[in-house]
Amino acid sequence: MRVAAFQLDAGLGSPEARLREIEACMARADGADLAVFPELALTGYGAGPVIADGASPPEAALAPLQSLVDRHGTAMVIGLAVAAEGKPVNAAAILRPSAEPAVYAKRMLYGDYEKDLFEAGHAEPPIVEIGGLACGVLVCFDVEFPELVRSLALRGAEAVIVPTALPKSAGARFIAEHLVRVRAFENQIFLVYADHCGADSRFAYQGLSSIVAPDGSALAAANDTDAAMLIADLQPAAYAECRAQNPYLAELRQAGLAPKCD
Repeated sequence: MRVAAFQLDAGLGSPEARLREIEACMARADGADLAVFPELALTGYGAGPVIADGASPPEAALAPLQSLVDRHGTAMVIGLAVAAEGKPVNAAAILRPSAEPAVYAKRMLYGDYEKDLFEAGHAEPPIVEIGGLACGVLVCFDVEFPELVRSLALRGAEAVIVPTALPKSAGARFIAEHLVRVRAFENQIFLVYADHCGADSRFAYQGLSSIVAPDGSALAAANDTDAAMLIADLQPAAYAECRAQNPYLAELRQAGLAPKCD
């Protein structure tokens, strides 16, 4: 599966300008099976109450994105706010050409900023096939909890796609450069981590988006300042030896320690 991950400039501005940029990115991703965009890519992460005020129900929120996917023939994973009962959810949508979309609501909301704006999700993330690969999805802070990634791997995900809005902080560089690679290695999966870069009116972002292989190596990586398109081919057969040498999931199951997954 060929994936294109986009690190977007946080200063893009209005939702209309952001949608135009996403459309341009989809054109640039021609030939990829999947295009990945950051958390809350349609509004920007730091837009505050504007995010909730502009949240639409799933069908309306996803219609323009599904149109792009169908037109370009490339699947998309993107972060956006979706209206729900009460507060909206901070969601990741998986859209595929001529297929029903899947939506995941972020379970691990980060800090008072997110908890004031959003309702936490409770459902397990979906796993769908894209380019012959079983792909699961999480959103930003979710990936920092090993249990959530492990659950997807035990359910059969071969790749975990993570739209992200990681502000700069004392631990942010470690998360982007090391923790993400550990999650891929300890579960023997591919991991796609797409962040913003630059700054908006509230936050400056870490950047350092990456596409990581099951052996923990970065197949592609962005710097911490510039918008970028990362391209990589995810080929599970190339890492068969690594999986054989590090059979963590199989050993957990054999020892009776693997959590039960539906």
